[in-house]
Amino acid sequence: MASARRDGRGRTLAGTGHLVRLALRRERGIAPWWILLIVALALVMVSYVNRYMGTYELKVTYTELATRNAFLRALGGGLPEPRLEVLATWRSGGFLYVANALAAVMSIIRHTRREEDAGRIELVRSGVVSRYAPLTAALLVAGGVSLAAGVLTAVVLVGIGFPVAGSVAYLAAITVAGWVFAAVAAVTAQLARSARTATAISLSVLGAAYVMRYAGDATGQYWLKALSPIGWSHLVRPYQDERWWMLGVPVVAGTILYAAAYRLLDRRDLGAGLLPERLGRESAPELRGPISLAWRLHRGLLAKWAAGVACFAAAGAGLSPLTKDLLSRPSIVVENIMHGLGISDEGKTSAAYSWYLILIISYAVALYPVLMTLRLRSEETSGRAETVQSTPMTRLRWAAGHLVVTGLGTAALMAVAGLVFGTLYSLLVGDLATDLPRFLAGALSTVPAAWCVGAVCMLAYGLLPRASAAISWIVWLLTVALGKVAGPLYGVFDGIPLEPFHYIPNAMIGTSFDARPTLALVALTALLLGGALAALRRRDFG
Repeated sequence: MASARRDGRGRTLAGTGHLVRLALRRERGIAPWWILLIVALALVMVSYVNRYMGTYELKVTYTELATRNAFLRALGGGLPEPRLEVLATWRSGGFLYVANALAAVMSIIRHTRREEDAGRIELVRSGVVSRYAPLTAALLVAGGVSLAAGVLTAVVLVGIGFPVAGSVAYLAAITVAGWVFAAVAAVTAQLARSARTATAISLSVLGAAYVMRYAGDATGQYWLKALSPIGWSHLVRPYQDERWWMLGVPVVAGTILYAAAYRLLDRRDLGAGLLPERLGRESAPELRGPISLAWRLHRGLLAKWAAGVACFAAAGAGLSPLTKDLLSRPSIVVENIMHGLGISDEGKTSAAYSWYLILIISYAVALYPVLMTLRLRSEETSGRAETVQSTPMTRLRWAAGHLVVTGLGTAALMAVAGLVFGTLYSLLVGDLATDLPRFLAGALSTVPAAWCVGAVCMLAYGLLPRASAAISWIVWLLTVALGKVAGPLYGVFDGIPLEPFHYIPNAMIGTSFDARPTLALVALTALLLGGALAALRRRDFG
């Protein structure tokens, strides 16, 4: 037995099979939704091209327009060809690559650093389990999910008549994007001390990779694209010239990162990270109540979100001259693009397109209250919330403090988006006195819808805590997929009545303000939160 235990802690992979089965059991409620999202998006893009570029002449016109316009080149990623399969994969803008990479990052962190933070890996390691088994199991599961997403996408596309060789290349491009960022997450899980920090670093790398790809295509500085892990998948060029050799770059990079992750794992203690931790204050700050506690826990993540929102808003505003030039050119293709975005107000296309970019930011910011709800569950399962409640702070005051900070933080993020976007837009193509207030009002008008998304997730946390993580992700993904941003891709221009952004009017085109939808969403949010707090009060904690 002693010999077996030594082997389990040595350089073998003892226990990996058991941990793979455990990880697959946990992924069954999450991974299928990511795979479904990727496959569905591929089909939606095919439908989009067939709907708005149904003839060869329209495809040629759109391709020529994309070749001349930097904004469209950056949006799609490179230069398309006037063929259905090329335009469908190009028009996605690489979102399938990003989605697969994001799924891989979340899976790796979930099965490594998050398990370590909760103390479960230490418990597992008390058996005959190698120190390398948890990381290996996480990499196998995340890699398998990435491969499954690519394979199913290729099978579906071949089934509707796309060429086999191009579909296999698309499969490979989608898969390697997941594998590379699984390796990135494996490294950050060794460097960071907590799951939250590891996730933040990994997502920052993913965001930087996408920005580099986007900037490279927009400016013609293609060396930026060649340095981007997301750009590597674009450079495979499925359905065009299929650069199979390009797949070697992410494979080699991923292998190096995998080796680095195992080497770093050898250099750290269980539960520790290799990055130096910031020293705390000599004395603990005074926490005056639940709001003060919640603010201290959330302020770092809120600052990172604010920086990300500001960067995206600045990028959108920076493209305003290009989009204004594009929208000013009379063309049936431009009209189809605007119709595909749900923009039909003649003479107000620039304002309507700005509203579309504000909506993109608001759907992303709707993820912030979702993550804050998941943070409540994490605090509960780790035992920290129970420790806090051993003080005079009650369960409801603890939850209410987090809700207040989350609600104000969501509003602050949209205010940052409106201020940054409005200021840069005004300086480039507009008027500061009139456009800045309009952008700020438009951004803030979406806040009640984001609150409502978070309230639904909070209700799931109160009623079904074990399933709340999966439910929360599904709620946000369905909100995005069925909403005003993605809806035009399959002919739904104003979202569906089941998602809250459907009721937010376009505040950017000068229409009179109607307070009724906003008040209704606020009332619904209050009702959902009341039910969530009542359920949280009645159920067992932990």
